[in-house]
Amino acid sequence: MSGLTHFDAKGDAHMVDVSRKEHTSRIATASGWVKMQKTTFDVIASGSAKKGDVLGVARLAGIMGAKKTSDLIPLCHPLAITKVSVEFDLDPDLPGVRIIGTVKTTGQTGVEMEALTAVSTAALTLYDMSKAIDKTMEIGGIHVTLKDGGKSGRFEAE
Repeated sequence: MSGLTHFDAKGDAHMVDVSRKEHTSRIATASGWVKMQKTTFDVIASGSAKKGDVLGVARLAGIMGAKKTSDLIPLCHPLAITKVSVEFDLDPDLPGVRIIGTVKTTGQTGVEMEALTAVSTAALTLYDMSKAIDKTMEIGGIHVTLKDGGKSGRFEAE
């Protein structure tokens, strides 16, 4: 069915069987951004938000999100994740916060979905922590920037 691996020959959704795949080192990085008003950016950058350390809470949420990916995305395999990092780049030109999530494992399937979930969860948490002062924030640009390991090899976004 058009090369989509999560459907069988009848077109029914199923979890891909990875049991015959080799265990290899795998890594994926995703990125995205939260665009906001300049005043909101200034509050986050200065660390003066009433709810506390906005970026610290968002980092923990991103890490937790990556670990819960298989609970959120129906056909994702539960994975033994060996590393999750969530980094932020305060960008005054956006203005906003750029988010980079990296996930590693040694296993039979990749961690792209976990990296995407880390970035998405961090972005949603930034919104949640800041919505009292800015309901106009915009989340976007979430995409895989790097995937390496496994049969399909290395992918890097331009």
